[in-house]
Amino acid sequence: MKRPIRQAISGAIYTVSSLLGVSAFLYPFFIVVSPQSPAQAHSNDAPLVTAALLGLLLMAMIVELQGQTLGAKMVALLGILTALNSVLRFIENAIPGPGGFSPVFAPIILTGYVFGGRFGFLMGVFSLLVSALITGGVGPWLPYQMFAAGWVGLTTGGLHLLRPLFGPYRHQKAEIALLCAWGFLWGLLYGAIMNLWFWPWAVGPPDQTWSAGLSLADGLRNYGKFYLVTSLAWDMGRAIGNVALILLIGPPTLRTLERFRQRFYFEVRPAHD
Repeated sequence: MKRPIRQAISGAIYTVSSLLGVSAFLYPFFIVVSPQSPAQAHSNDAPLVTAALLGLLLMAMIVELQGQTLGAKMVALLGILTALNSVLRFIENAIPGPGGFSPVFAPIILTGYVFGGRFGFLMGVFSLLVSALITGGVGPWLPYQMFAAGWVGLTTGGLHLLRPLFGPYRHQKAEIALLCAWGFLWGLLYGAIMNLWFWPWAVGPPDQTWSAGLSLADGLRNYGKFYLVTSLAWDMGRAIGNVALILLIGPPTLRTLERFRQRFYFEVRPAHD
C-alpha cells in the first residue's frame, strides 16, 4: 500500500474514531432524556461504543504497521507504556491523591509530544482501558474516559509539530514549560468533557442543569455554572498534579522516549512511493 493512501486511510480511521466519541458525548442533548441514572441510560450503548472504538483502532494499527519496518517494536513500546500507566493508576486507587489528581495523564502528554498525536491517542485510550480492567473501574463511563484520555494524547500531537522550533539541542526548559501549561489546561478540560457523559441527567438548580428545549447559549451558561460549582476545585487537583509530574518526570522521560524514537521509529519509503 502506497504511503499517501496508507496515511489517508489511517487519518480517516482516527477521524471517524473521534467523531464517534463526539457523538457519544452529545447525542443525549438531542433526544428526550427520561428520568433515570446516567449509568442506566448508557448501559446499552456503552458496550457498543467501546467495541466500535477498539475495532477502529485495531484497523488503524494494522494499516500503520504496513509502513514501519520495525512496527512490532513500536507496538511493544505502546504495550509497555500502557502497562506502566496502568500501574500508576492502580497506585492512585490504592493511595488517592488530592482532588482529581491522577498520574496517568503526564505520560500520555509526554508520549504524544514525542511520537505524535496518533500514538498519543492510542496511549490514552489503551491506558484507560487496561487500567480500568486492572482496578475494576469498568462501567458505562469507561468509553467516555477512553475517548477523553485519547484526545489528550491526540491533541498533544499539535505540540509535536513545534518540536523543531526548539533546535537540535532542545531548549528543554522551554519544552517543559510548554508541556506544563498544556498539562494544566488538559487537567481542567478532561473534567469538563467527562461531566458531559452524565450532565443531561444531573439533578440540581434549574440554572445549572440541562432540560430539553434550552438554546445553545442557555445550555452553555447552565453548564458553566454547574462546572464552577461542582467540578472546578476537583479538577484543579488534576491540573496542578499534571504540572508537578511533568516537572518531576518530564526531562528524563523525554530523553528516554527521544532515544527510542531515533533508533526505532522510521518508515520504508520505496523509490516509486
